[in-house]
Amino acid sequence: MKQIREGQARTAVSAVPLPALSRGVAQAGTVSGDLIGQLRVLEEMKSAISGLQAQIAVAFDLAQRVEQAEAGLPEAERGKGVGAQVALARRESPNRGSRLVGLARALVLEMPHTLAALNSGRLNEWRATPLVKETACLSVEDRAAVDEELAPDTGTFDGKGDKAIIAAAKAAAYRRDPRSVAQRASHAASERMVSLRPAPDTMTYLTALLPVAQGVAVYAALTRGADSARSSGDPRGRGQVMADTLTERITGTPGGVAAVELQLVMTDRTLFEGDSEPARLHGYGIVPAPWARTLIGAEEPHTRVGANAATAQDQNFTVWVRRLYTAPGSGELLAMDSKARLFPHRHRRFIQARDHTCRTPYCDAPIRHIDHIVPWHSGGTTTLDNAAGLCEACNHTKENPGWTATPLPAETHTLHISTPTGHTYQSKAPPLPGHRPSRT
Repeated sequence: MKQIREGQARTAVSAVPLPALSRGVAQAGTVSGDLIGQLRVLEEMKSAISGLQAQIAVAFDLAQRVEQAEAGLPEAERGKGVGAQVALARRESPNRGSRLVGLARALVLEMPHTLAALNSGRLNEWRATPLVKETACLSVEDRAAVDEELAPDTGTFDGKGDKAIIAAAKAAAYRRDPRSVAQRASHAASERMVSLRPAPDTMTYLTALLPVAQGVAVYAALTRGADSARSSGDPRGRGQVMADTLTERITGTPGGVAAVELQLVMTDRTLFEGDSEPARLHGYGIVPAPWARTLIGAEEPHTRVGANAATAQDQNFTVWVRRLYTAPGSGELLAMDSKARLFPHRHRRFIQARDHTCRTPYCDAPIRHIDHIVPWHSGGTTTLDNAAGLCEACNHTKENPGWTATPLPAETHTLHISTPTGHTYQSKAPPLPGHRPSRT
């Protein structure tokens, strides 16, 4: 069985000749011409490497499924954790790892022309992705037909931009199976959502994915509000008025801060002594010290900040100050033991403040689960050292056979992860405000 498995894996990875570095170098004899020629060849090599990575990912997926079958894992459970392992190897988030495996399977098994274009350097991984995405609703036969119709390996998309590639793929998919494309569009409404991600300079991107009718209606309402305010002499820009109107209508409060908990972590020196050590806002990241003090009103003359669990009242909202004590010099939160099976509320708050985002390497997803590193049923204790904040997907992944995690003794809380292939990775908790590395 082992020989069969190795043979299958080798078959899935065909020889992909990478472009020679000397090929394509300009013959003009100028330094500039040579440099541009080298850039083109290197870009072709990157595309060819992406094609080889796709083939290796498919071979790895196949090998994992065979090994899991030999271990007696039910068929429905086979293949779980493959995307996470590919993500760790490629230093990507687990979510992107799963998408990369899906992309690889489509290219290798169903779209040979697109894969050939990738291997030859005519198409890069970024532009191959929409071709796979726009044909995902088709049957294997229809997807192969679209792949042959477009045939990127013949130079179909030479000189074409992303929008042109997407438009061509959509049109070809619709010609092949208009019903599947229409069903996909109707299903898309169920994927509506709102997301938040950081932007530079203490700003954020609040994004809403809505059906087109609702999205246009929301934008039109904000536009009318902005036009009305501007015509009344409002000095703010049109975009500023739209952003402020959105905030006020959703929160019901001018300025947008009302009855919402914002976990802002800073040192006592930053809060009371005007120190420049930056703070950290949960769900966003690092923010400048003056901005943090302004947010809680600590720079206002009338602000009152108590010594323990006191409040500071300004014109709009109340600020509660809670002290978190750390080990001297390490910036590590002090451990707290508990005999409970689940982490108490205060433990969970400490872990969220310490980990900030999911502790799986390269995963920046919000924390959804607070769980034991060494499982409770394996003797793990309900302590801060044996706790990690994880997103839902990563928490489920670590329960798959062959995955293990252990906490390591270190100055900063460190998580040691081992995958089914025996590869190991480490995850260190992000430093809290005020922490100074030993080198500093």
